[in-house]
Amino acid sequence: MRIISTFLATTLGLLACSGPMTGGTTAAVPTVARETPPPVGGQPSADDAQSATALPHAASPSCALFPPDNIWNTPIDTLPRHPLSDEYVAAIGNETEFHADFGAGIWPPDDGGPIGIPFVVVPSDQPGVAVSFEYDDESDPGPYPIPPDAPIEGGPQSDGDRHILIVQAGTCRLYELYDAWPRDDGGWDAGSGAIYDLGSHTLRPAGWTSADAAGLPILPGLVRYDEVTAGEIAHALRFTAPDTQRAFVWPARHFASDLTEPRYPPMGQRFRLRADFDVSGFAPQVQVILRAMQRYGIILADNGSPWYVSGAPDERWDNDVLRQLHQLTGNDFEAVDVSGLMLDPDSGQAAVRDEATFLPAVVARR
Repeated sequence: MRIISTFLATTLGLLACSGPMTGGTTAAVPTVARETPPPVGGQPSADDAQSATALPHAASPSCALFPPDNIWNTPIDTLPRHPLSDEYVAAIGNETEFHADFGAGIWPPDDGGPIGIPFVVVPSDQPGVAVSFEYDDESDPGPYPIPPDAPIEGGPQSDGDRHILIVQAGTCRLYELYDAWPRDDGGWDAGSGAIYDLGSHTLRPAGWTSADAAGLPILPGLVRYDEVTAGEIAHALRFTAPDTQRAFVWPARHFASDLTEPRYPPMGQRFRLRADFDVSGFAPQVQVILRAMQRYGIILADNGSPWYVSGAPDERWDNDVLRQLHQLTGNDFEAVDVSGLMLDPDSGQAAVRDEATFLPAVVARR
């Protein structure tokens, strides 16, 4: 289980590209044209527009969160419904409410940490530090460019998952740690760690953990405030479920369970908000999140509370507005079969499909 916390960086807003029981090459391909919804709260400034699509740094190119044809960034709204959809949804909870596991402020109110999973952008010359891993046989050795004030999930005193997520500008590499603890000598101890080239489709070795249970990156699946303000989240979102199968499906690389019954969803299973779900009655910010759930879906990435959707903490979130997500339940979702997009089981690159290819499967919903 990974409980979440946050950090607010003024340069946030990346292009959609996110332990124990956890663990390629860019191709220029055409993508299906889509209409971009208007930004929330009016037209964004030039700075806002850049921050909604990339992580800029003054001395380096912007870093996209994986290529546009990566599975994280690929729409799944026209893909076939998974034949075990009903069983998977029931295993997580048909009537169970959704929950935004991110927001403003701290939790618990008196002595807690920021609500969500934090991340930070560091310059290309940020010094690397040594990290010792509990699961060193499935962790990338580093060093890791951890700044002295690196935001830790749950705060410095947290006894939770203590994730640290770092994007290094210039190199465009993503560094993620699970259960990270600073040492007096300047190094760190951690449960596990993973390093990703954000311009690549390469997945972790099959069977390897990452900083997340499914062996996936965490940052690409977070809801980020600047994306919502810009009016579109163009990537899948990360979520958790209490009981998962001892199996994983592409693009996940690792399972985190002893349960073998097929009714439990495997790690990496994609779900989507049903196309007939009416989003019009929700606040504009929530509508952006709901449209992303319909078009890009949510990916099962860790064991945890049912239907908890991950995001980055930000003091600009309105927690009362985010609670509108509680109106959603498992019955509003369906599992999706993304196997038709896989080109290579060791690559996150998704095949380019004409949307009409999968239309009959969508029209013939049960």
